[in-house]
Amino acid sequence: MSACAVKRLAAELRGVERDPPPYITPRPLPSDILKWYFVIRGPKDTPYETGIYMGKLVFPEDYPFKPPAIYMCTPNGRFRTNVKLCLSMSDFHPETWNPVWSVSAVLTGLLSFMVGTEDTFGSIGTSEFEKIKMAKVWPIK
Repeated sequence: MSACAVKRLAAELRGVERDPPPYITPRPLPSDILKWYFVIRGPKDTPYETGIYMGKLVFPEDYPFKPPAIYMCTPNGRFRTNVKLCLSMSDFHPETWNPVWSVSAVLTGLLSFMVGTEDTFGSIGTSEFEKIKMAKVWPIK
């Protein structure tokens, strides 16, 4: 594991603890700073409003020079679970990656994509009703 990746991710952890992205709580595994889990609380006025969704970021050893893999773990009606998501800020598109993007920026982009309707590899087509139904299966308590 590169010292650069460890240093950068440690700084980003301090940043998200101090100023977390809206609706999202990210944390690395205590035993591996290259693996982060995050929880998205469904944003108000979206089909996800009452739900809670878990996902994972897997950072390469040469982060921040290469992008993370992004996965959703919880069924949500938007993305398939446990499949790498094809997003401009993921390892599916290293050519569009910008090393100044942070964990917070990646997760904010993911949330924006989650509540949107644009198709990509890893996304699934479900109705708003189905998404609302899934939010009730995985509710915020």
